[in-house]
Amino acid sequence: MNNRNSPRFAFLLALIVGAHTTLLAQRIQFAHVISKQVARTTELPGEFYPFLSVQLHAKVPSYVEKVFVDRGSFVKEGDLLVQLSAPEMMAHIAQAQAQLTSAESDQAQANAQSAAAQSTYTRMQEAAKTPGTVAPNDVVVAKAQMDAAQSLVQSRQRTVESLRSNLKSLQDLASYLRVTAPFDGVISTRFVHPGAFVGPGADIALLQLDQVSHLRLAIAVPEADVAGIAKGARIDFKVPAYPDRTFSGIVARPAYVLDRKTRTMPVELDVTNAQRLLAPGMYPSVVWPVERRRASLLVPSTSVVATTERVFVIRNHNGHAQWVDVRRGPTVGDLVEVYGDLKPGDEIVQHGTDEMRDGIPLNGSS
Repeated sequence: MNNRNSPRFAFLLALIVGAHTTLLAQRIQFAHVISKQVARTTELPGEFYPFLSVQLHAKVPSYVEKVFVDRGSFVKEGDLLVQLSAPEMMAHIAQAQAQLTSAESDQAQANAQSAAAQSTYTRMQEAAKTPGTVAPNDVVVAKAQMDAAQSLVQSRQRTVESLRSNLKSLQDLASYLRVTAPFDGVISTRFVHPGAFVGPGADIALLQLDQVSHLRLAIAVPEADVAGIAKGARIDFKVPAYPDRTFSGIVARPAYVLDRKTRTMPVELDVTNAQRLLAPGMYPSVVWPVERRRASLLVPSTSVVATTERVFVIRNHNGHAQWVDVRRGPTVGDLVEVYGDLKPGDEIVQHGTDEMRDGIPLNGSS
């Protein structure tokens, strides 16, 4: 039996290790660390909201007389949606109209009396110019009557203006019995039917109107990726309903403030939805651009060696292997981005393995 401690055994072992190292060195090929600006994206979840959304309420206590739309009805701005009925209000309007008519008649009579008093006073003034024709007291009385008539005219005028203002207020309230669309959109929910009592006391919404031809796409952008926010930039996204189709929106409203709980910045995109393929409530996958302030270091993916203890590449340092710890980044084709103590142009082993121990001689071709 051979003695492993004998000089002969040690010599044979050295020959075997040397031969293995030489064969290994003969198979080594090298690559170089590349510095390159990499356009990178990340997928972020988003959610669609209507660009405009409102629940329509009755402004005055009333009853629903007729509903002209239902869920899914597309409407234009100004379209009549609901007709309400308020009999007591209409009675008040009729009463106010009658009071105004009577007051206007009283004002016309007061105007006539004022005109007659003015005429009488004017004639008596002219007659009083001839001595002895008119007693001075009669002129004073005519003047007082004229002043009283003018005061009555002013009083009647104030009454008419007050009644006219009251009637207009009632008529303005009556106009609220016609509920119209404040903007173009679709009725997403109907809450009432004819006969329902509505108004401030009832606190029941009539309809919900959403604008879907123009949508808001809300995204929570992580703190590390906010540098990619460029107002006005076009961003692509996909939705599960149309997996083979790519849509896009415009960055319109960044919040410029991070949410303290999630460390994300809310950003809204404007999305045109003329074909109505998209809908509020959908959850699209947004292809968000990640801005890099510096060039990335890229190496062949085969150069990165991963063991249970470390991840590294093998650099050619003066003809010897040097293990350099790295962290892997995203893959770019056949290359992978790495972070570590490397410089552009460093020569590394193209097909790394942990069998190439740190410090062994390296011979190969780059």
